[in-house]
Amino acid sequence: MSRISEAFQKHKTLITYITAGDPSLVATEKLIFDLEKAGVDIIELGIPFSDPLADGPVIQASHQRALKKDVALADVFKLVSKARKKTQVPICFMLSYNLVLRYGLEKFYRELERVGVDGVIIPDLPPEESRVASCESRVADVFLVAPTSTDQRIKLIAEKSSGFIYLISATGLTGQRQSFAANLKSIVARVRRYSSLPIAVGFGISSAEQAAKIAKIADGVIVGSVIVDLLAKKKTKQALKLVAAMRQVLDVNR
Repeated sequence: MSRISEAFQKHKTLITYITAGDPSLVATEKLIFDLEKAGVDIIELGIPFSDPLADGPVIQASHQRALKKDVALADVFKLVSKARKKTQVPICFMLSYNLVLRYGLEKFYRELERVGVDGVIIPDLPPEESRVASCESRVADVFLVAPTSTDQRIKLIAEKSSGFIYLISATGLTGQRQSFAANLKSIVARVRRYSSLPIAVGFGISSAEQAAKIAKIADGVIVGSVIVDLLAKKKTKQALKLVAAMRQVLDVNR
């Protein structure tokens, strides 16, 4: 069983996104350990890119800060390799397909396996191209389902996905929000018709109360912008407290 599968077997899964290299690679490594200790089950590492797809201003700004420090994909591979000496928490990369192509497809997936990355989320990679892109790698390919996705599209994504399915909570960019798609529960049900993979909901979840609501209909919760924003404001302790509070409410809803 993969580390991702094991994470979803335990309880309602808490996934957090952070941008690699923001505020520094050393800080990112420490955050991996601190987030795991606070109750995170899976960590998404965003790879800095000049024009991250679907990301709102908070995450865009974090990418720019990391790029100003010349953080590149090769640096993040080294970071994960080093972190793996101390932790087995599942790690997923989230990045632009442009970065993958620039690095080299086969080389990219070989390196993912070598350093111990468990999954990859490439928002601008169509699921039709996944077989070519992954080169039959054992690394999980995580695809995104939107509230506007048709049944035909959901079926295709379900066929191509592994690890888990990332369900976007509402149309638009990432960022904290007060409400989610009104038909979110029915979308989860539609995805379950085509896949037995766990479903994790992300985009905009920023409080323990919101996490609790999402946990009632999905297998996992993905939290990003609120964490990145707190880190940017040098409120790391507050970010970790929020994660711990979310862990607590998710355990109640398991």
